[in-house]
Amino acid sequence: MSKFFYGIEDFFVNIFFKYLYDPWRFMDSWWASNSINWIFTIICFVAMFYWMKELKIFNDNGEEDKSISSHSYL
Repeated sequence: MSKFFYGIEDFFVNIFFKYLYDPWRFMDSWWASNSINWIFTIICFVAMFYWMKELKIFNDNGEEDKSISSHSYL
């Protein structure tokens, strides 16, 4: 089983992150080096706000199923 996790480590360290982040290492600016992280953060915030807006639309229309069916003690 340990070979499985070492394989995952090898993929992310030597293949995925190497080609994604290594081209940015030559930059001296912190902002430029972490621009990919900022882009992902902005995308996540936009997706979260969109999802909250959609949930509010369903809640305002009364389409939200609020019945308790998974546990009787809830």
